[in-house]
Amino acid sequence: MSRLRERMARWIERRLPQPRLREEATGRPRQPVKRIIVFGRIPNPTFDYYLAARLEAPDMPPYQVADIRGRETPPVDADGAFVIICRYASPSILRWIESNAERLSGVGLFLDDDIPAVVTGRDADFFYRLFLWYRALWPLSRLNRHLDIVWASTPHLASRLKEAKATVLPPAPPKSLWLSANDDVETLDPANREVLIAYHATAVHLEEHRFLRPIIAEVLRERPQVRFEVFADRRARGIWQGLERVQIREPMPWTEYLADASHRRIDIMLVPLAPTHVNDSRAPTKRIDVARFRAAGVFSDGLAYGSSNDRGELRMRYAVDDWCRTVVQLVDDLKLRRRVAVATHRAVLQMTSSADTGLEVFKQRQA
Repeated sequence: MSRLRERMARWIERRLPQPRLREEATGRPRQPVKRIIVFGRIPNPTFDYYLAARLEAPDMPPYQVADIRGRETPPVDADGAFVIICRYASPSILRWIESNAERLSGVGLFLDDDIPAVVTGRDADFFYRLFLWYRALWPLSRLNRHLDIVWASTPHLASRLKEAKATVLPPAPPKSLWLSANDDVETLDPANREVLIAYHATAVHLEEHRFLRPIIAEVLRERPQVRFEVFADRRARGIWQGLERVQIREPMPWTEYLADASHRRIDIMLVPLAPTHVNDSRAPTKRIDVARFRAAGVFSDGLAYGSSNDRGELRMRYAVDDWCRTVVQLVDDLKLRRRVAVATHRAVLQMTSSADTGLEVFKQRQA
């Protein structure tokens, strides 16, 4: 991105709607909470990674999940309810909040992306930016009148939401989401010479596809036992054309992705993050996917995954030669893959254990 374009993007970004608390907000429920209602495009990974396990924690109020994708508001009881908006709101949900404002115990918003930065960045396609505007930014002009608390997935994202005085809520996935009953990261078959490497990207990582292409091309050239699997939308597919032993897969809905992961494993998963304004706010949720596939992960160093290897994971600077050398080493060294997979397994287990405290703001209110 040229300097002029970057300055223009930042100028626009600063003028996009931002969440802010209502004038009387204290960062706590207004009155005792009888139940929690989560509105969002559910099922989705955001709810599963951040809210699901916390809502199941001991001493939390009962909760209900309501999908906003229908035209009408799902049947829910507003009396004493605390509403959590999970990323997105719809016109019908906004009307429901407005008409029931006096009966609600409060309204909160959870965010796990720097949405203005995504909208003004260059990797998201036009239709996704339009969707973000309509479902995440435009509703704020009405939603801000009711907000009592805002949660953000990382400290950096919280710092970007200063007017909302955001509380940091890191990922805490339920164990059932990534760890099967018979899971064992030590179980690898050395007799199977084939090595599967994967990159499972979302639609806003075009730059990372370009970064990985020469790395994978070199690894495939040097190691004939390697296969590569990549999720790529219509814009990214062309980047991977012309390479043998590469399976290009269409992105799939969340529930299908989980079902697909339940019956297979991946040897090496790549998690590059370009040094961008958007990626500075990202949380380490791809670590959960790596653990689900019992893979050895290679992560970008930086704010999301850290800059040291104290956990035993592989965190690399964003340089093609470094990544190529490390991936080849993992292909050749089964014991190293085992050690790295175990390290990520332990890191995600620690994430999961943090859900036991629930959402503190509700537990304190009930005391």
